[in-house]
Amino acid sequence: MNESDIALAHRLAEAAGAAIRPYWRGAFGLETKGDASPVTLADRASEAAMRAILAAERPDDGVVGEEYGADRPEAERIWVLDPIDGTRAFIAGRPLFGTLIALIEGDSPVLGVIDQPIIGDRWIGARGRPTLLGERPAKTRACAALAQAHLATTGPYLFPGEDQPRFEALRGRCRDTLWGGDCHNYGLVASGHLDLVVESMLKLHDFAALVPVVEGAGGVMRDWQGRPLGRDSDGRVIAAGDPVLIEQTVAALA
Repeated sequence: MNESDIALAHRLAEAAGAAIRPYWRGAFGLETKGDASPVTLADRASEAAMRAILAAERPDDGVVGEEYGADRPEAERIWVLDPIDGTRAFIAGRPLFGTLIALIEGDSPVLGVIDQPIIGDRWIGARGRPTLLGERPAKTRACAALAQAHLATTGPYLFPGEDQPRFEALRGRCRDTLWGGDCHNYGLVASGHLDLVVESMLKLHDFAALVPVVEGAGGVMRDWQGRPLGRDSDGRVIAAGDPVLIEQTVAALA
């Protein structure tokens, strides 16, 4: 990962936003995919715009996207794209969705972007560098105990089976819970407005970009067992603004 990768990530976000905005609160061609999740013309246009740039400028890198699958997934460097994380929010006209762009080298995400193309929030995190929101450094806030923590998650449907009582046990120990927000919540952790996000059922394109953003701002992301997140993680994730919350959260989820 180098300066040119960071510049490219910004250009990918610009291209994705330009593809999404014409459909915002307009005719977006809603369909339902085989897994019962929604997809719109904006999702597909956004990912297609990013893939076109990567095909021209990084032809040897792999690409994994939510809508168009995997190209060269065995590559050492893989760009992971979620053109609209939070399609339901997009459909409802709520500007809390975002485009997620990650670069994975080996097993680990080394570069991540959370871009909200309507209100203009863009977080970018890169390994060894501070996370930026726009041009300013983002910084998580101190929170010493779950009893003080503001917890957020997208929705209860993300906790099937045994994950539901585990999450409820955690929620009962936190100061309060905010519902909704999708990837925007993780940017708010990075900027010190939220303390904790916990979710399950996430796929690689849902979480890869979040890791460098949160950790570059002073936070930590782990799975529910406290392990670092990588290509083979099971989709159960914790994002904590204050690293001291990780152990407490893992214990509460157990």
